[in-house]
Amino acid sequence: MGTIGFYGGGNMGQAMLLGLLQAELYDKADIFVYDAYAPTLEKINKDFGVRTLQAADTLIKKSDSIIFAVKPDVLPKVLPQVAKVIKKEQLVICIAAGVTIDTIADYLGEDQKILRVMPNTPALVGEGMSAVCANQNVTEEELAQTLAIFSSFGKAVAVPEKMMDVVTGLSGSGPAFVYLFIEALADGAVFEGMPREAAYEFAAQTVLGAAKMVVATKEHPAVLKDRVTSPGGTTIAGVKVLETEGLRAAAMKAVSAATKKSRELGK
Repeated sequence: MGTIGFYGGGNMGQAMLLGLLQAELYDKADIFVYDAYAPTLEKINKDFGVRTLQAADTLIKKSDSIIFAVKPDVLPKVLPQVAKVIKKEQLVICIAAGVTIDTIADYLGEDQKILRVMPNTPALVGEGMSAVCANQNVTEEELAQTLAIFSSFGKAVAVPEKMMDVVTGLSGSGPAFVYLFIEALADGAVFEGMPREAAYEFAAQTVLGAAKMVVATKEHPAVLKDRVTSPGGTTIAGVKVLETEGLRAAAMKAVSAATKKSRELGK
């Protein structure tokens, strides 16, 4: 798969590094990392044993594929600095939320191979969900290569770019919504007398198990819900409260609001 470079070695960059090494997609000698913060490079060198670099230009020159693992407000500052060094045959992969392929092409040129990817933070524990879209210069083989990279720390799916803002609103922002739900479940248990530490463990494992049931069985969530909900039982009593209080509508509005914000960032 050639060589790969990471422009940015923060949490997401490190999650990707771990995934690549565990999946043995690249040798350590073929992975390069640049970060403006020296302590980050020291940590990456110590934890992963990959090749860290002090100069961005050197990273670009040594890498067949380059992943820009920086925030949306940083990317427009970075791309003009490296545009003259990047070659047209190199694969440019950006994970900045809301930044479109056209925006990236404005800096690097219309003939550059560009992929836009939206991963999420569960990548840190090998359960990430990533959406990948590419411009017309990227070959099927290169798209498959990128999907393999992002599948090394979870799942990755190719989508049309028009879906990327919705992906950001759902799987990009979604973990935060789930954390709020876990905290709320735990608070309910604490209110009823369960110790806080135990409440978090029960709540988190319950959400994890339920999610795995949806993924593993591929059944509609409503079907799985009905199997737990006995007539006149405890579950239906709780479901009635959630429906009355508007959980479903609130979740829909949260995803919609995050999607709208992603569109605004893209402008």
